Amino acid sequence: MTSSGSSKVEQLSEGWPETPPGADPLPGQLDRWLAARGAELVAIRRHIHAHPELSGQEFETAALVARELTRAGLSPRMLPKGNGLMCDIGYGERVIALRADLDALPLPDTKDVPYRSTVDNVCHACGHDVHTTVLLGVGLALAQLAERGELPGRVRLLFQPAEETMPSGAPEVIAAGGLKDVAAIFALHCAPQLPVGLVGVRSGPFTAAADKIEVRLTGRGGHTARPHLTADLVHALGRILVDVPSLLDRKLDARAGVSMVWGAVRAGEAANAIPIEGIARGTIRVLSRDAWRDVPELVTKLVHDVIAPTGAECEVTYTRGVPPVVNDRLATAIIAGAAGAALGPDRVVEAEISMGGEDFAFYLDGVPGSMIRLGVGVPGAETKFDIHQSSFDVDERAIGHGVRIMVHTALAALGAGAF
Repeated sequence: MTSSGSSKVEQLSEGWPETPPGADPLPGQLDRWLAARGAELVAIRRHIHAHPELSGQEFETAALVARELTRAGLSPRMLPKGNGLMCDIGYGERVIALRADLDALPLPDTKDVPYRSTVDNVCHACGHDVHTTVLLGVGLALAQLAERGELPGRVRLLFQPAEETMPSGAPEVIAAGGLKDVAAIFALHCAPQLPVGLVGVRSGPFTAAADKIEVRLTGRGGHTARPHLTADLVHALGRILVDVPSLLDRKLDARAGVSMVWGAVRAGEAANAIPIEGIARGTIRVLSRDAWRDVPELVTKLVHDVIAPTGAECEVTYTRGVPPVVNDRLATAIIAGAAGAALGPDRVVEAEISMGGEDFAFYLDGVPGSMIRLGVGVPGAETKFDIHQSSFDVDERAIGHGVRIMVHTALAALGAGAF
């Protein structure tokens, strides 16, 4: 990644307007600062979008963010691998953390735009370039407030690598001290389903746990004319595919929000030969943290029970992914109020529950917090984007909205004294 965007970002640490006597620095001054510097933030987002880096390889992106924070007079600390960083702003024993993710996806960028990805088969198809740019803008704005003695505490910026992979990067950030002294943590995620200018909030379950399962069957194959002389693996796989999800639904409380879906099945080639090996792979998503703890043992038992009458040998590999994101009630109230103060109360709507996974959940294992959805959809557009699509793009006005919301959130959380 080159530093073509660096000179633009350097300007972002300048130009915060003076506080008129008796005036509230928010929202007026923040809005004026963004009006003056918003185009430069957009340029940074486009630079990051054009130079994406896969999970675990976010070295240049992290270095760019570190340079700009340093130019603003801050002291960022790189993670041990150098592909992520954290940065404290202000002073105080109690810390409010804000998190963004840096990595891109292994997908081609099919958009016809000037900032299209320059890296083959890698693109920011999930909005992490927006998340990074928003948090960078928040850091530069808060640095100005801290310099003027208007930041009532300490805010920690967490720029995390490897959100898109398992194992993910959140545990690395935590191991490096990312949650030390943290009282609460907040984050946002791009939501193309919401038009720009809207924000989705929700207390309680927000995203699902996301695990993987692989079932490998072996047995005596043979001619399809004489299946009674074989362990019919194709038949056995069919029973697994149909029966295990159905039985799982009946072994858990329906309110647990469990979804087991198979994504890959393979067994044999010839139409008249029963194979000696078969495999099925899928995902298991769970909204309830309690149910998530019980699912691996339960699913493994169900697979063996279903297979037992077939005579096939069975090996189950269950891989933990991420826990469910369960937003804290008080933290959600704070960020919802901050979003209303930043954009207007009518701009805050209830977010839907997502069955997608998000490793922000690891932070919530240690401290209360909340994630919201930032509307990035173009109002009235004929093309409706979704994340993880090669054509994904955003309405870049969302960057300014995100900065406003997260600055308001940091100040509201610091002032609440409830954590």
